[in-house]
Amino acid sequence: MHEMRTQARGGKQGVGIISDIKVTAAIVAVAASIGSQSVRGQAEKEPVFRANVDMVVLTFGVTNEKNKYVGGLTPNDLTILEDGAPQRIATFSEGSRPPIRLLESPNGSAGTNVFLLFDTSNRMYQTYAYACDAIAGFARQLDPADSIALYTFSRNLWRALPLTQDHSQTRSGLSSAVAGAETALYNAVLLTLRDAARVPGRKAVVVFSNGPDTASIVRPDDVGAVAANEGIPIYVLSTQEASKDRLTSKAFEFLTTHSGGKLYWASNWQKQAEAFASIHQDIGSSYTVSYYPASNANTGFRHIQIEVRSEAGRKYHVRVRPGYDASARGR
Repeated sequence: MHEMRTQARGGKQGVGIISDIKVTAAIVAVAASIGSQSVRGQAEKEPVFRANVDMVVLTFGVTNEKNKYVGGLTPNDLTILEDGAPQRIATFSEGSRPPIRLLESPNGSAGTNVFLLFDTSNRMYQTYAYACDAIAGFARQLDPADSIALYTFSRNLWRALPLTQDHSQTRSGLSSAVAGAETALYNAVLLTLRDAARVPGRKAVVVFSNGPDTASIVRPDDVGAVAANEGIPIYVLSTQEASKDRLTSKAFEFLTTHSGGKLYWASNWQKQAEAFASIHQDIGSSYTVSYYPASNANTGFRHIQIEVRSEAGRKYHVRVRPGYDASARGR
């Protein structure tokens, strides 16, 4: 039987928890760690999040007209366009295979670094045991080259398990989960993106939450912008309860679409297990490329497009983030 410890008010916080008082400082630290700025006085101006995008990283999936994943593509099969201009691919990889270096680039580790963020607020309490089983099953399915980190959150964030290739440790990380009443989902996602941005190589953030957010001080569009600029796809797995909230549903759609990830609605254990299996397949079937942008006078939002050059490729669907904010460069 799974147990979830309750966080006592006024008591000591465990190692890894970011307390309510510290959450504002943590958000500022996120901004600073990825080249962002936050002006003083929230009432005066909203926080501005910027990211260093000297090298653009794209993780994308390719499916055919039957919605089946297309494997075996090579760099020569692809054309990467930024604002319509072709780009030179620096690195290329498929699934968890080691990347091919076509230009000198620091992005060279094999496997995917998966950051799994699990909602332990009271809204999840009744289905907690089943959710833990689904998460543990997902971890077992990962490729041996993949690494996984586990984060749990309610109002606060708990770093329950650092990145490891020992996927069996996920179960012990779940046993240390701390329950809380409120849900600061967007705060937690932004802090997780900060940690992911520090790690080289291919990354993905997987969020398991029923929403809606009740305690964050950042907005989902700010979080989505950071994910897009960092090239980190966000996968959201949520119960049907969140889908009934129009604002939450739109926020989840924005986070996943803007980052190149996917959104899943799963109301029971079986559907949750199926969603995790789909995420696993998507991560294992995706491609990752990186490139250094060619000279471009556009200092605003730059649009990204990926084309498959073959005749059959004209019928393929490429799921990729729409672009990034060039004004973030160098700041």
